[in-house]
Amino acid sequence: MFVEGSSTALLRTAYLLTGDRGHAEDLLQTALLRTARHWPRARDSPQAYARTVLLNLSRDRVRALFRRPREAPMPPDVDTLHAVDAGYEQVSERRVVLRALAELPIRQRQVIVLRFFEDMSVEQTAGLLGFSSGTVKSHTSRALARLRELLADHDSLQEVPRAHR
Repeated sequence: MFVEGSSTALLRTAYLLTGDRGHAEDLLQTALLRTARHWPRARDSPQAYARTVLLNLSRDRVRALFRRPREAPMPPDVDTLHAVDAGYEQVSERRVVLRALAELPIRQRQVIVLRFFEDMSVEQTAGLLGFSSGTVKSHTSRALARLRELLADHDSLQEVPRAHR
């Protein structure tokens, strides 16, 4: 019952933390298995327990990513697109936000995901991450400032005529 009722919300959290659906699904599966394995401990608040496991797994994943060579995705060739769907702009904006979110340090990303996507209070976020309220506030402030910079950089690139790119 817990898995059926909570998987969608936990998958969204995992996706926002990783930026990749496949990794998010892997993280969620591992988090659910660990929650089940420690059910006597998790029984009182299984969603909070699973979310904590997700946060820890996302930290571990980021650490592992820094240990191996970085991958550089090939840029999409926009000129080869024949037609643009009405939803393309929304998908494009979503990708820009996800890329900007992925640029944040893991702790800042976790705070932003919990505060704004999971709609948690400062105190709830602090409790879940083991931070003080002041640390959550400072991480939020720094993360939002960095996101503004990253998104402003993207907007300024969009204003440049194609011939000059």
